[in-house]
Amino acid sequence: MALDRPLAELGLHSERVLRDDKGPSKFEEELGQLQRKVGLTTLEKAVAWAQTKSMWPDTFGLACCAIEMMSIVSARYDIARFGMEAFRSSPRQADLLIVSGRVSNKMAAPLRQIYDQMLEPKWVIAMGACASSGGMFNNYAVLQGVDKIVAVDIHVPGCPPRPEALVEGIVRLQEKIKAGVPPAYEIRGVAS
Repeated sequence: MALDRPLAELGLHSERVLRDDKGPSKFEEELGQLQRKVGLTTLEKAVAWAQTKSMWPDTFGLACCAIEMMSIVSARYDIARFGMEAFRSSPRQADLLIVSGRVSNKMAAPLRQIYDQMLEPKWVIAMGACASSGGMFNNYAVLQGVDKIVAVDIHVPGCPPRPEALVEGIVRLQEKIKAGVPPAYEIRGVAS
């Protein structure tokens, strides 16, 4: 009975609070209702919520997946409802890098430079089979997965993936951030 009595849990030792045959007082009922109505959180959870609602993506569109990526800002998919109003063309203003399409070995260095210029915390989505694993291009000219040069948080499969799949990847990334999962570069223990 003491488990549903908030004043007893807080250490109050009056006769009314400690007796098991008495129900909760009016004050205890109001206190329980107040605790349910007031949203209590921690600073870490509030910061994680704010980060998910204010992500600014930087695009790195290289092939056919880039067309699908561009369509997520249209009225049909509207990623503005997830707090991503506009794509940023400067890596210093972005905290999400969406790599879409095949990355040639010549583009690996510019991709890494853009990634290094992004401020922390930063996240990466590899969109499509080519960005994730090289896709059908198993040769010397195409990088076999961007996770060899940058830490990837979410892989979106498909060739090319539909815009709905990218939106799903963004939602999954937001869920990871809200859950307190650190960015991939911190998990892998690599220099950002």
